[in-house]
Amino acid sequence: MYKLLLCWRYLKSRHIALASVISVTLGVATLIIVNAVMAGFSREMEKRLNGILSDLVFESHSLSGFPDPEWHMEQIRRELGDDVVGMTATVHVPAMISIPVNGQYFNRQITVIGIDRQTYAQVSDFARFLLHPENQKQVSFELREAGYAPGRRDFPDAGWHYRRNRVRFERALEAQRQREAQRTGGSIPTPPAGIPAPPSSMAPSDTSLSPDGVPAPPPEAPGGTHGETVDPLKDQYPGIILGIAVCSQRGRDEKGNVRDLYFCRPGDDVILTLPNAGNPPRPIDAKFTVVDLYESKMSEYDANFAFVPLDVLQDLRGMFDPQSGKVAVTSILIKLRPGANLTAARDKLRRRFPIDRYPYRISTWRDLQGPLLAAVAMETTILNILLFLIIAVAGFGILGIFSMIVVEKTKDIGILKSLGAGQYGIMSIFLQYGVGLGVVGAGIGMVLGLLFVHYINEVADVLAWLSGRELFDPTVYYFQVIPTRLDPFTVSWVVLGAILIAVLASVLPARKAARLHPVEALRYE
Repeated sequence: MYKLLLCWRYLKSRHIALASVISVTLGVATLIIVNAVMAGFSREMEKRLNGILSDLVFESHSLSGFPDPEWHMEQIRRELGDDVVGMTATVHVPAMISIPVNGQYFNRQITVIGIDRQTYAQVSDFARFLLHPENQKQVSFELREAGYAPGRRDFPDAGWHYRRNRVRFERALEAQRQREAQRTGGSIPTPPAGIPAPPSSMAPSDTSLSPDGVPAPPPEAPGGTHGETVDPLKDQYPGIILGIAVCSQRGRDEKGNVRDLYFCRPGDDVILTLPNAGNPPRPIDAKFTVVDLYESKMSEYDANFAFVPLDVLQDLRGMFDPQSGKVAVTSILIKLRPGANLTAARDKLRRRFPIDRYPYRISTWRDLQGPLLAAVAMETTILNILLFLIIAVAGFGILGIFSMIVVEKTKDIGILKSLGAGQYGIMSIFLQYGVGLGVVGAGIGMVLGLLFVHYINEVADVLAWLSGRELFDPTVYYFQVIPTRLDPFTVSWVVLGAILIAVLASVLPARKAARLHPVEALRYE
């Protein structure tokens, strides 16, 4: 009992020990917060990556792809057995998209993916990232009447209603230009940039960078486009689903509010230029109608992906054998049952399709995103090491405090030993002192860390208000709240590690006190 009483007495008499407690508290709280935020970001990133890429990707090295995907899928099922829960064939091809903006074409490079609308949803979370609720239930490449992005006040009018109004406005504008040309007897003038905007129900789009002006009718499409007889007032071209960042740009308006500026939207037509499946490949182009937008909140995909029907892309590129009637694809996406060993499944397929006989690349989704995942893991590890040094500094503080106490309490230690206290009894006093500092500091730090993580978004709002700038700019980070994930194992090792450092810091002074001889301790008393 005397050990606990002395430990408590020394703890109360040394207010400098409070500094060590605060150091341990801050170190533990910081480690818990950082690990929770990093784990939250990693979980969201991996969820989206896995949802887009599926579990296994079986792909060809050639843009012309490989023929007879049904035979390949049968071989895959034979190798993997019941682990396979879904499979679909796709075509990935680089392309150039041309979007009409203000009488000119806005061009950018993208990746076009041809998908089977029936089976693609079995291997990915593609459908839930679409803006139209009906397309989230069942993917369709038919333009909807309206109802895109419900709940978004800043999303413009889209669908057939918008398309008909746009076409009527463009035709009325063209007719007015024709009448003006006939009246003046000259050439058809180009509409000035500052003509008044039409009513909102008739406005073609807010694609113009100047919202006060109206985009001029789109220029004539380049040669070689398909579907020239389509009446855009009644019909559509083959449907295409664009990544939302392909056709929009996020920024702030004059009032500082975050706003998406759309270059095109569902109901507009775009032109794709892509290589055919010939050898050597030649460029081909075709018109498509935007039927929906895709928003995974991963900028790498939202800014580079576009989806079209698989059969349309195969026919456009000539990916079929006229003799056998078999089509070709560039990749097969495979979804495995939860808990299946992706690495083992990949290795089985690699043994079945050796690289020296089959020009295929078989990878897990983690293999495809290896550099990104490795960078995140390395960053988390380095942050943990650096932040754990805060607790190590607190440990050195405890070591210094205990050494001072041993020197100052030499007389007390000598009296205790002369009264019969053993070495382990004296040593336990200081060890309990160290345990007390560690438990108090780690306990308070754990509580503060958990509270901070729980209210992290409110804290971010307060800090943004105080600093006058947002900590996580929504024009860069495409999420509404800061993602966090608390792992009980991580919290446990942080707390136990802090207590262990405090105990280890008290071992050396405790041993020094235990070895004091009572005669030596009381010689000058």
